[in-house]
Amino acid sequence: MADWVEVGIALGANLGDRSANLRFGLARLAPTVRVTKLSPLYESAPVGVTDQPAFHNAVCLARTGLEPLQLLDFLKEIEHAAGRRPGRRWGPRLLDLDILFFGDRVIEWGRLTVPHPRIRERGFVLRPLADLDPTRRLPGWTEDVQTALAAIDTSDLVAVAGPEWGAKAGED
Repeated sequence: MADWVEVGIALGANLGDRSANLRFGLARLAPTVRVTKLSPLYESAPVGVTDQPAFHNAVCLARTGLEPLQLLDFLKEIEHAAGRRPGRRWGPRLLDLDILFFGDRVIEWGRLTVPHPRIRERGFVLRPLADLDPTRRLPGWTEDVQTALAAIDTSDLVAVAGPEWGAKAGED
């Protein structure tokens, strides 16, 4: 195991009880990944494949001792435990967990790119990340999260609940 490092994880779901699915994912993170801050919950229109239900999205800041690929595999195991199976890219999903950043590392490995390559395009990621840490500069970025957020359209985002939405993680 590596030293404990701060990570950002995006959570999304658009099938079933979306909020419960996200709480399931949060509950399964512990104790391997320790959530330190949780964003409010947002609803957003789907991206890429638009003929599907709206998503619930959030971001958590956390600490882990896992290496990057171990964390990726761990998140994929949680998605699988929630019922997610391989499907079309950007299609509907019960649970989606993405590594947004991993400490101050820039990673470009075959199956993992960190910071996540599409953060700047995704209001449903930038808005909750800005709620947690608006002045954060991700590795390789010249601007902070708040500035990146101001440069994109977030009119499709609707706040659903404050950060307390995740308080019942593990009870679903």
